Amino acid sequence: MVVMETCDGSRRALTLLGALECDSLHALLRESNENGERCREHDRDSAVLGRCLLLDCRSFLAFSSSHIRGSLNVHSNPILLRRRVRRHHGPGPGLLPLSQLVPSADARARLQAGLYSALVLLDERSRDVGTLRPDCTLAIAAASLVGQSHGIPVYLLKGGYELFCQEFPELCINSSSNLSTTCKASTRLTTTGKGEQGGPVEILPFLYLGNAMHAARREALDSLGITALLNVSSDLPNHFEGLFTYKSIPVEDNQKADIGAWFLEAIDFIDSVRQSGGRVFVHCHAGISRSATICLAYLMKTQSLRLDEAFDYIRERRSVISPNFNFLGQLQSFEAQILSPDSSRSQPEVLPPTDIPTE
Repeated sequence: MVVMETCDGSRRALTLLGALECDSLHALLRESNENGERCREHDRDSAVLGRCLLLDCRSFLAFSSSHIRGSLNVHSNPILLRRRVRRHHGPGPGLLPLSQLVPSADARARLQAGLYSALVLLDERSRDVGTLRPDCTLAIAAASLVGQSHGIPVYLLKGGYELFCQEFPELCINSSSNLSTTCKASTRLTTTGKGEQGGPVEILPFLYLGNAMHAARREALDSLGITALLNVSSDLPNHFEGLFTYKSIPVEDNQKADIGAWFLEAIDFIDSVRQSGGRVFVHCHAGISRSATICLAYLMKTQSLRLDEAFDYIRERRSVISPNFNFLGQLQSFEAQILSPDSSRSQPEVLPPTDIPTE
């Protein structure tokens, strides 16, 4: 059976993994930064020589909360990952292509060109490959990457993120402090009113959520680098047409509106803005039900999150969100579609929510 082949492949791949101590990773990252600074002025490609590709196999929520600077998240729901493995006939029995494991096209190209000196996988706290289950995310990723690493050695970070963060906290990013800073900054942009919660909140580096009052304040939009607005209402005006790109989703906030019919179109719009280097502000009247529903659907689809995971992630950033029962039912149906074994999904190039590219 393919499932058994996958487990066997994972076990074989784990035996090929080297173990990397946290201080060794620290030295690699420091050397990479120093080499990058010396080479960047002359040749961008030479600046990546000696660098390691760091893949964080923890959940999207754990990664979003805190992660090692410069790392990439293998952002896939474990259930989905195993289902994809079972039905994929790619580089080997049950193995996945790089596009479903490495979220950055640039990183994939560098890996295939042999520009990394090491490929490092990590989870929360594993210290030994012998303790890993063959069907866990890290093991599946290892089974798929060992055969596609183009001769680059693949390592497990001993002690995972937990130990590295204890030893080298200065190299880790904690989103809680960034969220606090963002909230303070956005509060200065607006006068808090009912359902307003300060200014627009960042969901992802290219995706913001707020209300109609925020959408009418050009200064606030400009300060956040917003280039497009997704207006989830049937009656709110688009105040600055000609200055921003607009898309309207004409739905009412009631128990009969079919907002689910717009999910994929809204996701495509957000992705098109992201791919062009822009930022989207999603709003309705209060920024509580309709616009929050669209942002939930986007996270669920692109980050392989269950509804409860996406809800917790957004509520941490905007506590007043409360999709109506009708919309919640449609989100539950959407979740079932996403988790279906027959679901075909693309993997967008998503930057870590609070990270800043160092290149």
